Order: sequence, then C-alpha cells, then structure tokens
Amino acid sequence: MRSKVAITLPDGSVREYDGPVTGAEIAQSIGKRLAKDALAVKVDGAVRDLALPIAGDARVEIVTRSHSDALELIRHDAAHILAEAVQELYPGTQVTIGPAIATGFYYDFARDEPFTTADLETIEARMHEIVNRDEPFTCEVWDRAHAVEHFEGMGERYKAELIASIPGDEPITIYRQGRWYDLCRGPHLPSTGRIGHAFKLTKVAGAYWRGDHRNQMLQRIYGTAWRDEKELEAYQRQLEEAERRDHRRLGREMDLFHLQEEATGSVFWHSKGYVLWRTLENYVRRRIHDDGYVEVRTPQLIDRSLWEASGHWEKFREHMFTVAGEDEKVLALKPMNCPAHVQIYRQGITSYRDLPIRMAEFGSCHRNEPSGALHGIMRVRAFTQDDAHIFCTPDQITEESVRFCRLLMSVYRDLGFEDVYVKFSDRPATRAGSDAVWDRAEAALKEAVEAAGLPYELNPGEGAFYGPKLEFTLRDAIGRDWQCGTLQVDFVLPERLDAEYVGEDGQRHRPVMLHRAILGSMERFIGVLIEHYAGRFPLWLAPVQVAVATITNEADAYAAEVHAALARAGIRAELDTRNEKINFKVREHSLAKVPLILAIGKREAEQRTVALRRLGGQQQETLALDDAVNNIRKEALSPAGDLVPDTPF
Repeated sequence: MRSKVAITLPDGSVREYDGPVTGAEIAQSIGKRLAKDALAVKVDGAVRDLALPIAGDARVEIVTRSHSDALELIRHDAAHILAEAVQELYPGTQVTIGPAIATGFYYDFARDEPFTTADLETIEARMHEIVNRDEPFTCEVWDRAHAVEHFEGMGERYKAELIASIPGDEPITIYRQGRWYDLCRGPHLPSTGRIGHAFKLTKVAGAYWRGDHRNQMLQRIYGTAWRDEKELEAYQRQLEEAERRDHRRLGREMDLFHLQEEATGSVFWHSKGYVLWRTLENYVRRRIHDDGYVEVRTPQLIDRSLWEASGHWEKFREHMFTVAGEDEKVLALKPMNCPAHVQIYRQGITSYRDLPIRMAEFGSCHRNEPSGALHGIMRVRAFTQDDAHIFCTPDQITEESVRFCRLLMSVYRDLGFEDVYVKFSDRPATRAGSDAVWDRAEAALKEAVEAAGLPYELNPGEGAFYGPKLEFTLRDAIGRDWQCGTLQVDFVLPERLDAEYVGEDGQRHRPVMLHRAILGSMERFIGVLIEHYAGRFPLWLAPVQVAVATITNEADAYAAEVHAALARAGIRAELDTRNEKINFKVREHSLAKVPLILAIGKREAEQRTVALRRLGGQQQETLALDDAVNNIRKEALSPAGDLVPDTPF
C-alpha cells in the first residue's frame, strides 16, 4: 500500500495524495486555470519541472508567469532555443554553456566563422519558429560513459568535457525539445511555446572557454527575455536611456577623464574629473572622521611573503602584478589593503581598552583583470578603494556592524540613492578557516544585519575566502542595480598574520577584523554617479558649479569681478568672456552639465546684478551680486556641511 503524500500550499492548507504526485497533477487538482497557467513547481524552496514526481511530504508553490521565479525559467529556456536555432542554421557549430543572467541569457558557441548582426536577425527569427512549434521539454538520465561517447561522436568536444567534469555522484541529465537535446540540470518549462515571444538577441562578444584566457576563444551571443512584450519594451527603453547616460560618453563631453591603450585599465583624470574625485573623497573622509576612523597610508609594493602568509598569494596570484628585485625577492602590487592594515595594527601592544580601532585608507590597488572584462572606469586594473578595517573584540561585532550599516545608508542617501538591497553571502566552496570558525562568523554577521533592521536575501556560497559578507546593492535612477558596499566578518586573517590584543583577563586574544567599504572603488562609484545623474550632478558635487558668461565685451571687467567673488566664497566657477553669442555659450555650458549659468551684460554690469539660469530651465532670475553669491554658497554645501576647495590638497 502506497503511503499518502501531504502537500502544504502557500496559504497553509494541506492536500493529501495517494502516493507520489507531480506538480502538474497538484495544479490540476486545485483548478483548471492554474493547471493551464502552471510553468513549474517549487518544492521546499527548489524549482523543479512540473512533470517530476514529488514522493514525500513537502511545501509546494505552483510557479506561474507572474511568479518571481518565472523569469529565470523563461531566460533559461530561451538560451536552449537559441542554441537549437544556431545549430539548425549553422551545422557544425559546437555548443558549450548557456545560462540565464540578470537581464536575459547567453550561449557560447565554437564556430570558425564569426557571427554578424545580420546573423542575429536570422537566428532570432528561427527562435520564434521554435517557440511556435511548442515542442515539449522532456528530461532523460543517461549513463555517464555513454553520454561522453555520444557527444564526442557528434563532434561536441566541449559538451563531452563538461559531462566528464560533473561529480561522480551527480546524475547526467539530458533535456530534449523536439529532435534537439542538450546537457542540463533543469528545470524547464513544459514546452517551447510557454517561453513566449518577448525576447530579443542583443549582441555578440568573445568569451574564453570556462573563463580562462589560456583556453579557446568562443563566440557568445547575448539576448534578453521577459514575461511579455510590455516588459521587453520597457527594458529596451531602459537600454536606450542607459546609452544616453553612458559614463564614457559623458566623461568625454564633460572633460572628466579619458582612457588610452598605453595605460590599459587605468584612468587619466582631467582637471574637472579630479575635482569631482576630490569632492567625493573629501565628503567620505569627513564622514568617516566624524565616525571615529583614523586614516592611514600603506605601501604599494609588498613582498610576496606577506601575501603568502595572508593566503592571498594562493587565491589571487593570477590577478596580481609582480616584479622581481635585484635581490631576487618577488614583490607584488597590492590588490587589496587588508594585510597591510594588520601590519600597522601589530606595531606595539594593543589592549582591549584600545578596541575598536577603525582604520581607513583611500588605498591605491592593482588587479590584473582580463582585457575583455575592462569597461570604462567601471572595471579597471588600477583603482582606489575607500577601504577600512575595524579591529574589535567578538563582543563588539554586532555594535560595530550596526554602526557601519547606519553610516553606509546615510552616505548613500546623501549621494542620491534611496533604494538599497542587502545580500548575505555565506561560505564559498574554497575558503580558509575551519567550519567552526565559519559557523561563528556567519552567526555574528547574521545577528548584526538583523540588529541593524536591514532586510536581506541569502546569496549562498558567495562569501570571501576568509569570511562571510554583506553586499550592498544600489538601484539607480533608471532601475539598474550596482553592488558597491561590503561588510565582511573575518576571524581568519588575524590568526594567519598573528594579530593580538591583551584582554581584560591579562591574556592574549585574537581580534576580529571587519572589512568594510562604502563606495567600493572610487573609479567605479564615480562611473555609477555619472550615469545615475546623467552628468547633472547636484550642485555640491558638480566639477564646475557656475559658469559666468558675458553677453557683451563691455561686461568683461564686471564678469571678472563676479568670478572673483564666487571664488572667494569657495564656489567652483568658470569665466567665459569669449567673443561668442550668449546662446552659443549657454548651449556649450549646458552640454558640459554646468548647473548654474550667470549671464552678464551691460545692464547687469551697471546695476551690479546677475541673471541666473539653471541647467535645463528656461527661466532666469535677476539677483544682486551679493545675494547671488550667498545663495549659491549655501546651496553648494556638501551634506557634510562644508565646501570642497578647488585647489589640490
């Protein structure tokens, strides 16, 4: 006699079935409409095919198109029909991998001839045909040796290599859609027709097999897929807006920075861009100073032995720039600041009374990122972290973590970001430290984020190699997400580098090390700011806050006096007395995103006034010079309550 299976539904109700039951059967038992709309089933938190039997008691959700998990399913299946379309159109092309990603999907192909834009249109049309065929997805379990032999026989050497690398205790599952099939863990929708037609192929790029530059270069086709045409159109509008806000274009138009091949992955900051840098840096410096941090500076080149002791040499060696000295010692440009901060901490004897120590550095770091991964100033090889490490006792972890979270959220609000999302990343497969140490660190960080009152979602296996972390993600003005800040609890590095403090009991103890950053890197965060504001910075951040533009040469002397008055008040102003029409000057300064323009003509000179116009506005306001300067000065104060000087520190 078969035992009954109890299924608990999201509303708490329980349904009993005579033996194993599929998701499709559960949906049918609830209602015909749900059975028609069902795409997959979520069993105890894991999404599965509708056709797979549920053999024991479980909590179950029926996944429909409106469910939060539906998009990933749609995108996953879109990758499969992309691969099928390519192999139908271009026989001999090998398939490799094709996952769902944040806004769509991709698939990597091995093909001698490059794909073109015209090819994408052809492939996309074939994908629509495959959707219209509405062929069912079915799952099969194959013998490992047979699967390797089969795919090798087809000439699919990449797929055969993938199968051979799957752990021996995992089944080899093959999914069919009509006559085409692929290695896949699943899950999938019931049929290709359920994907819908709200997808579009977007671009072709190069990608190394398994992400290793020593391997074969493949061709990666990207696409985006959504629940319906309305969502697809909204995403395409977002892409158009993102292109308009591209920090590389705006950086050029606003004369902020440039990049060139002779310094790949490094930024040439122009005068205006460096003013923006200093303004942001000085604001953060003021905030952390007020929060009890001390600022330090550590070396760029550090001997290999320290990186070996810290564990970074083993984990990050391939991303480190190294140089051999005359004495045959190997030095590395630091990829992060933490081991150097421990060296400062270790100078002298630290008492428990000295803790916590909050040690900050705007540290210049270098990482040998693959050239294909570089992107403007968002992904570079030479960057500056707004890095800090808090050395504290275990009892201080929660208090210090809550304190940092409040500082971080306040800074983000000041910089114009109200939507912030938190992910809790726990232990990765490759890590330092024992499971007991990780249990302790994860429990401490979880207690801290809950004490801070921040909702979070789990991000399994994505912690740093030495400890769990919180990742803070900002949502920008057009709905894109940027992961910037981090907080990591580390019991491992103090042990490896022999950091100690004398406790209240007179004994030596290991401090806990909290790694934290607010911006992440200065370069990337400035790129995010440029795109968030589309270059139209709030007055306190703008590299040039005011343009003083003459209408006639008769006003040149007075315009110079206005410019001088603004400079004395700490306002970053430019003087424009060129022999050009005022409309031309206004257009040019507007393109450069200068927030305020003061137009100066003969009448303004005689009356000692200015005509003030704001960026994007059509109206202008006439003010007495002293009133204008005072008003602008108040408006230009940073959220920290100061003005950033326009001369180098």
